[in-house]
Amino acid sequence: MSEATDTLPAVDENKLIAERREKLAALREQGIAFPNDFKVDSFVGDLHEEFADKDKYTAEVVETAQRRVKVAGRIVLKRVQGKVSFAQLQDMTGRIQLFIHQGTLGEAAYEAFKGWDMGDIVGAEGVLMRTKTGELSVRVDVLRLLTKSLRPLPDKHHGMADVEQRYRQRYVDLIVTEEARRTFMLRSRIIGYMRQWLEAPSRRFMEVETPMMHVIPGGATAKPFVTHHNALDLDLYLRVAPELYLKRLVVGGFDRVYEINRNFRNEGVSTRHNPEFTMLELYQAYATYNEIMDLTESVIRDTAQHVLGTTQLEWDGARIDVGPAFRRWTMEDAVLEHNPEISREELRDRAAMAAHAKRLGIHVKDGYGWGKLLLEIFEKTVEHTLIQPTFIIQHPVEVSPLARENDTDKGITDRFELFVGGKEIANGFSELNDPEDQAARFKAQVEAKDAGDDEAMHFDADYIRALEVGLPPTGGLGIGIDRLVMLLTGSSSIRDVLLFPYMRPEA
Repeated sequence: MSEATDTLPAVDENKLIAERREKLAALREQGIAFPNDFKVDSFVGDLHEEFADKDKYTAEVVETAQRRVKVAGRIVLKRVQGKVSFAQLQDMTGRIQLFIHQGTLGEAAYEAFKGWDMGDIVGAEGVLMRTKTGELSVRVDVLRLLTKSLRPLPDKHHGMADVEQRYRQRYVDLIVTEEARRTFMLRSRIIGYMRQWLEAPSRRFMEVETPMMHVIPGGATAKPFVTHHNALDLDLYLRVAPELYLKRLVVGGFDRVYEINRNFRNEGVSTRHNPEFTMLELYQAYATYNEIMDLTESVIRDTAQHVLGTTQLEWDGARIDVGPAFRRWTMEDAVLEHNPEISREELRDRAAMAAHAKRLGIHVKDGYGWGKLLLEIFEKTVEHTLIQPTFIIQHPVEVSPLARENDTDKGITDRFELFVGGKEIANGFSELNDPEDQAARFKAQVEAKDAGDDEAMHFDADYIRALEVGLPPTGGLGIGIDRLVMLLTGSSSIRDVLLFPYMRPEA
């Protein structure tokens, strides 16, 4: 009988689970259930890498070497043929074949093995060998059942066909879906390399940790989650961004700081959005947004080359190359090119932009100025077209409350957003370090909040005090790690790159 949990009726699955519980009960009676004294000395991926050259490590050479190993992992394939059996053992680095002979293992141990199930976790000792087909294997002389699996794994030919089940039971998905394991191993390597890149002596960024519960939510225009501290009887907010704390550290003299950690935003769930997500946020004193754009471009290009060995990617059916220089395009020019009905003279005319927005089916609120309307039209008509890496620069002040206003073009900030594959990947700007200007913008945000904008910022008096101490000219950057991993792994949904994405509770 197949143990395919995606296809078996519940009654059949329950029968299989009951049979496995009976086997566990027998192990308990023998006093050998769940041992914890097996010691591993090898990972199977390392063994395959070491003996990859079949011309050098022929069957005879491997046999002569008598290399003894101790490996452990889950049985993912099993084939019994009389007195000779084969099994595939899977650990975190890959799979290796176990060659199990009754004469070598012993009759009692061999009979016990024949009753074990797919998914059981075993420890195996023996000498490496290469089979007639050239497959590196372990000739097992010691085999122990370390953990009895009580639930059957999905059928090896179909895996987990139910996508939602894959997300809910990621622990099973990682066992049976090679692509899922690869994605999350790449995610770990991507983040690890970015840390090395930033901390290289030539860049000298320092990793820090800042609070995840804030008295005042700030650093982004987003709706926060609210929690409560019982001992202090105080409402707190899960952070929407670490920005204001990181810039406090620049005030304190840490000129180059970064943080990779979770942010929380009480917003919608989609293929691009999860209520909690990972960001890289960094600040560099004495840098402008132009230098931060250069840094952003370099870290993405170098990470792709280092982790994947190429800058040419495929994402949602589009071929994307992060190797060439990224395009830099003003928001106003982008809107004009995609909306020939709009004239340049109308771009900063609130009434004209409101009329164009309504024509495009955009809901216009009374509090929207020309800058917010420009952004809304950009998001509606331009954003999805930006497939190759493109920096959209010079955002309106109205939608950039923490960015420095341009010296020569009032109403516009020295800000960029990076788009790839029609999705925002990064956001950065020359930081606003004028405390009086920042205070005025916070007040405007409070007015917007009072008018009904639940994503507008609060007034952060302590941050203004920090700016009054003095923030040097600074450039800042936020990169959405989840979306970057989506790009580099070709994943179409954010849930595919989050180990445990948000899901509604099961009934």
